[in-house]
Parts: sequence; structure tokens; C-alpha cells
Amino acid sequence: MTEKNKRFTKGIIKKREDLTNDLWKIWIEPEEKLNFVPGQYCTVGYNDIERPYSIVSSPNEDLIELFVELVPKPLGNLTPLLYELNIGSEITLRKKPKGIFKFQSQFKNHIMVSTVTGVAPFVSMIRSIDFNQTDYNIWVFEGASYIDEFGYLNELTSISQKNKKVDFIPTCSRPNDPKNTKWKGKIGRVNEIFNSICNLEKADKENTIIYACGHPDMVSDVSEKYSNKFNFIEEKFWKP
Repeated sequence: MTEKNKRFTKGIIKKREDLTNDLWKIWIEPEEKLNFVPGQYCTVGYNDIERPYSIVSSPNEDLIELFVELVPKPLGNLTPLLYELNIGSEITLRKKPKGIFKFQSQFKNHIMVSTVTGVAPFVSMIRSIDFNQTDYNIWVFEGASYIDEFGYLNELTSISQKNKKVDFIPTCSRPNDPKNTKWKGKIGRVNEIFNSICNLEKADKENTIIYACGHPDMVSDVSEKYSNKFNFIEEKFWKP
């Protein structure tokens, strides 16, 4: 076995779902199973270009699910190539997913703040928790400019309706845009609304952790305001 074969396995795209003209989901069947912890990322390659993507799937799912945003050239390198791939296309995967952005089970209160594709690791975490065996309180916040960017709106809404320990709060930052006329939910930037909803001033700081994942500006803002007051972990997404 060559050194490259030790580090890489091939993956076949088995399913694709387009949400908008620049957001889509793909499900990849790896030739060798990837062992990962919810919240980690896998490294995807095509034509010798590689990029990390947070895994949406839970570890017990057969396919690797990804939520991808297209970044056109010249800024985007891999996403324009992935965008052209269809069911049956072959890509490469590094065998070892990585990342320290994991669910911190030692805390009771979990505040998850995301923008668009930044919700991916939180979906993996939520899918993996056995709520019958735990006593966590979880808030999942997702911010987007347009309502068609909420890739897991139905799934997370359904989970929160069935489980009182999970609260999903999507928020739209451009409520007056014609594309968002049907929106009846929260409005405003996600990094500006979660404080009051979670009542952080009265929160048990030692037993609460804030996660921030997504656009670097959002993550930096949340980090600046709360990383010195609460347990905090972040993952900044750089689109290309």
C-alpha cells in the first residue's frame, strides 16, 4: 500500500439536494468507513484540491452528509468543482476526520450559534445525542440572510417540538427582502439575539458552554463578547 493509499480513500456521491443556486447538500459513500466524533470535519478532494467540511451526519450513518456553499472563482477553488459533480461522481476523502470542535458533554447547558452552513456540526451533535439518557439543555441558533438558506429548518424544528430540552431558533437578518416575505420567525443577526433569549446575565456560567460556528465575523463577535465570561469553543468557516 502506498503512502497516499494509507491516508486517502475514495468516495462516491450517492445523493444531492440543491437548496439555492449556491447552497447544496451531498451524501458521500466512502470506500472505507470514516471514524469521527460529532462536530469534526472531513477533508474532501477533487483534482488534487482539498478543503475541510464539517460533517452533518452522525457517526452511525452510512453516508457522509455535507452542507456546502458555492464560492465562485477566483476566490473559490474546490467548491466550483464540487458544484459540477453529480450522483456517481468520485472524490477523495482523507481517512482521518479531524477537529476539536466537539460536543462538550461535561456541561449541562449548550448554546450553539451558527450562520448558514455553520449549523452542520450542530446537526451532527443533535442527531447523536440520546435525550432519553441525558439531561442537557440545548439552544441551536442559526442566522441567515434569506430563509431558503436554512438547510435543516424542518429537521431541527421537528426535533425541538418533540424534545423540550432542545430549542431551535432560526433568525433572518433581512426580513424586508422580497425573498423573505413569508418569514414569521425571529429577525436580526444571530450574534445579537441569543443573549436575551438565553438570559445569559442569569445563566450558570460554570455549567454553560457557548459554541460559535460559521462566518468569521460572527464568530469573532461572539468570541469577543463571551469567551472571557463563559466556557467557549469556536469554528470559523472560510468559504473557498
